Amino acid sequence: MKKVQKIISVFMLVMMIVTTISNVVLAATDPSTFTGDPNFSTDGITNIGNQIITIVSTIGSIASVIVLVILGLKYMMGSAEEKAEYKKTLLPYIIGAALVFAASAIAGIVFGFTQTLGGGSTK
Repeated sequence: MKKVQKIISVFMLVMMIVTTISNVVLAATDPSTFTGDPNFSTDGITNIGNQIITIVSTIGSIASVIVLVILGLKYMMGSAEEKAEYKKTLLPYIIGAALVFAASAIAGIVFGFTQTLGGGSTK
């Protein structure tokens, strides 16, 4: 059962990445029928996205440090059995904390990659 869950999780992750990278093209057969602004800019959307990523990354970093302090205190105060249990929970915590700390870098890499695929211009 766990193997099936892992396969489904990886499949969903791949599908999310593929749909994020794909571009939508709105094309008209006659250029004179284009009614949009030719100087349309996505800078506002990019700035809002960067602010959201910064806020989420900051909150995640603060939360992961607090959880680390709590785990450390419990580990120091715990019995031998409790210490063994805390060691088991430490690896998933480290992986999660690393992802939280690297979230803005990962988002920047994905954004740069999508900009390269989309033509490299936000204007």
